[in-house]
Amino acid sequence: MDLTRIWARLNPLTSPFAILDILIVAALCYWLLGVIRGTRAVQLLRGVGILLALAIFVGTVARDQLTTLSWLLSTIIAPTLIVGVPVLFQPELRRALETLGRSSELLSRPLAGLNRSELVDTINTIARAAQQLSQQNIGALMVIERSSQLQEYADRGVLLDSRISMPLLLNIFYPNSPLHDMAVIVRGNRILAANVVLPLSEDVIGPRRYGTRHRAAKGISEQSDALAVVVSEETGAISLVQDGRLVSYLTEARLRTMLADLLRVPLDDATVPTV
Repeated sequence: MDLTRIWARLNPLTSPFAILDILIVAALCYWLLGVIRGTRAVQLLRGVGILLALAIFVGTVARDQLTTLSWLLSTIIAPTLIVGVPVLFQPELRRALETLGRSSELLSRPLAGLNRSELVDTINTIARAAQQLSQQNIGALMVIERSSQLQEYADRGVLLDSRISMPLLLNIFYPNSPLHDMAVIVRGNRILAANVVLPLSEDVIGPRRYGTRHRAAKGISEQSDALAVVVSEETGAISLVQDGRLVSYLTEARLRTMLADLLRVPLDDATVPTV
């Protein structure tokens, strides 16, 4: 019977390689889904899946009955998918290859070169600055570099390489100041660059319309593992973006806690500044 043959093939006592093959493929699929989760690639993947399912159905079941559709799928759509998939999924493919190339990320913690106190200082400074900017309805975009290097984006802005501090962040984003537009990139406990132009996300599907800052935050988080803190100029709402997913209306304390969790830095009462 078919079940007997399937069990004979999957029986680890007979050959462990079939089980190993399935586990490797499952792990690969899980990793790929994690890479594209929360991005526009999910909708694109659904569309590609529908086309592939249609092609399989026509090619196996209704090939003789639907000759025109079968010809169209085999001669036009299939070659187009082969060429178009790398173009459509270019950001996700780049991100996946960057993840594979970051062997240090698999073997060590992000930002492992910094000590805990420096990371805590960075988290507290960004959280307090975001709260101060929010109270004054001043728009801001602060990007925290993790394992993915953002030097190519920093080179497009104004290089600062200054130790992070709340007065410096407030001065950068103060309206009509020379550097208030665009984003700042934070590397460790230093502001790497300001007035940085970031890629805009093409994911505009949803109940709300995102402004340029929020689209830039989503864009850089879709193309890297960076964290982006956004302060809305219109509402003063504080948002945190990771992997293209946006969490809005954060308080200073909530933002601090989320940043600490994502950067894997434990916080205690001694490290939380008092107001």
